[in-house]
Amino acid sequence: MILDTLGVGLLGTNTGVFKKIVQYSNVYNSKKTSRVWGNSNISLLPQYAAFVNGVAVHSMDFDDTWYPATHPSGAVLPALLALAEAAPEKSKPSGMDLLLAFNVGIEMQGRLMRFSKEASNIPKRFHPPAVVGTMGSAAATSKLLHMGSAQCREALAIAASYSGAPMANAATQTKPLHIGNAARRGLEASYLALLGLEGNKSILDMKSGFGAFYSDYTPDMLPGLDSYRWVLEDQDVAIKRFPAHLGMHWVGDAATALRMKMLEKNLPLAKIKKVVLKVPDARYVNRPFPASEHEARHSFQFNACTALVDGSISEESFSDLKLHRQEIQDLLEKVQIENPHDNHSNFDTMYCEVGVEMYTGEAISERCNTFYGHWRDPLSQYDLLKKFKANASTVLSMEAVQGIIDTVDNLENVTDCTVLTSYLQVKEKPN
Repeated sequence: MILDTLGVGLLGTNTGVFKKIVQYSNVYNSKKTSRVWGNSNISLLPQYAAFVNGVAVHSMDFDDTWYPATHPSGAVLPALLALAEAAPEKSKPSGMDLLLAFNVGIEMQGRLMRFSKEASNIPKRFHPPAVVGTMGSAAATSKLLHMGSAQCREALAIAASYSGAPMANAATQTKPLHIGNAARRGLEASYLALLGLEGNKSILDMKSGFGAFYSDYTPDMLPGLDSYRWVLEDQDVAIKRFPAHLGMHWVGDAATALRMKMLEKNLPLAKIKKVVLKVPDARYVNRPFPASEHEARHSFQFNACTALVDGSISEESFSDLKLHRQEIQDLLEKVQIENPHDNHSNFDTMYCEVGVEMYTGEAISERCNTFYGHWRDPLSQYDLLKKFKANASTVLSMEAVQGIIDTVDNLENVTDCTVLTSYLQVKEKPN
């Protein structure tokens, strides 16, 4: 999860939304600073380094996804690395410190979401990382700051008042801010708690507290340490193979398989009369004619058509040149959406079926129940490393890329975790 998050974050430093956020955040200055990934000449307050690096992680919707639905790592890792880099030289956290704090941040998100059945479904009102991600960032940074239980409680109470972002901004340039804000505000909540700011000590137990985000929120006592089991012990995450909303990976795999079947049967794309997508009823990813890369990343129709035309979906698929191809636009005109009653808006149970009807009357289809990269069929280590190298090498030298891989692989034995951040910087070329 750490390696994948660093890779998609480095790739995200190439995006327009990231550059806008850096420009905004660069107005802040302080003696205690942390560096922006891939930009060795830009240092910001730790909160704002967490902010811009968090935006980079989610700027292409390429970061990991969990169940119940959220993007867990992007809200936590940028905050921890920024905090570690700003720590005094004689008290830098170790790799084991980083790993434990990261796990605490992930655990907080998982436990909170498992108190709600509503949280298990594809969200309709709030974007989950802006809700539980902020709490995860606060929990993780509190741990890295060695705060006591009373101060941790205050940090979570403060973070709850920083939480929340509406789903209406999905498929826009503003959506990546949800991750950046979660990382920043969680860290800020920990700083404020260290200064003595107080909140409601029962914030996690109240309907008017964290329960405000989920109508069926029902918290329960956690098991004791003698029987405690970390959420990550019971569930993996989904690692995306291309930069788009998680639901697009079902439709992408089904459409790619269908294209192979069409090639075997010598059925040309030009002879398609109708394309039928059987998908869950999730309105914000039902976009018949996306006009921007962000809308295309959240469009069942676009991703199905792209996979049918190209046989795969990649970062390049969402470029203006690819997005507005006549071949894609013509095929989009033929797409129909169906929402079967048994296909629920849930990343654990949903499926996608892509079918085509030819002008000759022949009809064929393919169905994907679990895409490659889902927690039921996780990426191999080879493919995970392949993705990381492809992403990180757009910004860093291969020497730095390998340095990150080696450091993450051996993180529990690293005495100073900021060696990781040193690899994240572009080395200036000598004159």
